This record gives sequence, C-alpha cells and structure tokens, in this order.
Amino acid sequence: LGILTLLEQQKLIAEGAGAVPVAAVLAGKIPDIEGKNVCCLVSGGNIDVNILSRVINRALLKTGRISNLTIELLDKPGQLRDVSTIIADLGANVIRVRHNQGGEGTDINDCYLKLTMETRDFEHFYAIKNALIEHGYNILSTVQ
Repeated sequence: LGILTLLEQQKLIAEGAGAVPVAAVLAGKIPDIEGKNVCCLVSGGNIDVNILSRVINRALLKTGRISNLTIELLDKPGQLRDVSTIIADLGANVIRVRHNQGGEGTDINDCYLKLTMETRDFEHFYAIKNALIEHGYNILSTVQ
C-alpha cells in the first residue's frame, strides 16, 4: 500500500524498496510515532510500468476498491439489467462482466455472472452483496 499511497496522496512514484518507510508507517511497524511529526525518506523511482499496474491493482483489491463476485442466475432476459440496476443504485461501477452458461452439473437454465466492480471500500461492497441477496440472488463467491 506504500506505493499506492505515495501515488494518490503525494503524486510520487517510488519503487518497492523506496516505498518501504511509508509502508512501515502505514502498517504500524514503527513504535512510538503517534502524534509526532514523521519524515519518511522515499527513494528510487525505478519501477516497471507493468509491475506498477499490478501493484495498483493489488492495492485496490486489498482496500476493497475493486471487488469481484459471482452470481448464479436464471438464463433469461432481464437478469443482467436487474443486477446492474441494483449495483448502479448503490453507486458502484461495473468494469468487467463475464457471463457463462451453466455446466454439466447445473440446471439447464442456470448461468453464472462474474462481475468486477469499482467500490468505495469493503463496507460498500458488502452493502451491494447484501442488496443482491435481499433481491433473491444467489452469490456463489466473492474475491477481494
């Protein structure tokens, strides 16, 4: 989270080793700093853009700002619209959709909807999950 925190809050890019002091402070690994002014020495911006992309994605998943869930649906018109409406009404943004028809061990009319969403945090994600359950949807899995 050190790299993402530096990017978002300070507009700085640091490699992993360069962001260690910030990560240590964020994780509470430095004793007796509560209420004190603290300076973290950040060095090294030699980070590959592909690695940076993975770091950002992982941090977004760890903080609940990107969330995944799989919903079992009946394969009939309107299901995707109804799920999308619930998610949109709660203020999340769907960024990836995968619709798979059921396999050999499922009902002939079943399908699976795998969604990736941008959410504010874990509380927001669980509010969406609970709303879907309240509307009768079967949530098969969630991954953060």
